[in-house]
Amino acid sequence: MLRAAGVGVGDEVVVPAFGNVEVAEAVIQAGGLPVFADIDPGTYCLYASAVEAATTPRTAAVVVVHRFGRPADMGRMLEVGQRYGLLVLQHGESEAPYDEIAQRRQRAVFLDLKLRGVRTPDDGDGHTYQQYVVRVPGNGRPDRDAFARALRARGVDCRVPVKAPVHRMPAFRRCVSLPETELAVDETLALPVDASLTKRDMQRIVSACNSLGGLLQPAF
Repeated sequence: MLRAAGVGVGDEVVVPAFGNVEVAEAVIQAGGLPVFADIDPGTYCLYASAVEAATTPRTAAVVVVHRFGRPADMGRMLEVGQRYGLLVLQHGESEAPYDEIAQRRQRAVFLDLKLRGVRTPDDGDGHTYQQYVVRVPGNGRPDRDAFARALRARGVDCRVPVKAPVHRMPAFRRCVSLPETELAVDETLALPVDASLTKRDMQRIVSACNSLGGLLQPAF
């Protein structure tokens, strides 16, 4: 996609550091230089104002990655692209059948209403809940990791969605301030929301999470 868009040697491409390393690797393979910008803490997608701040005369494109089933704010991103003459490319997630999306949304609504002590995701327009990602606020210790271990011990199949920001990986290390990216890496946890989960499964997830509320600061 980058090559087809004409991105080549010496071109800078703005990408997120929150997520898979493959996007930055693709920029390198096309001959470009990945430049990392911060994310919107609600959508986990690139923040338009952060992209604008990262833009230089060498910037040729921005790759917007839609994350966890929550689409990025493409309206604002296209405005930035038009203002600075940037190609705005999108990298999406595989779409599930409508019935499956509807069932995931039902389970997400249940979790939104029942969970305590964690920050539930912003629903937003068009959220398909590819992953149901909560925030486990930190208290000066690795609460998210302790929380995840305790959930797994109670039979809840949770996982850390992004284990390290790309700009901290050795091959892509940059001296850049991305506070929302780093906070999201430290706090996020994906809870099960698959269409196959029964009501009893969902109640078990809620019970396990809420029983650990003492580990956390109150959600806000």
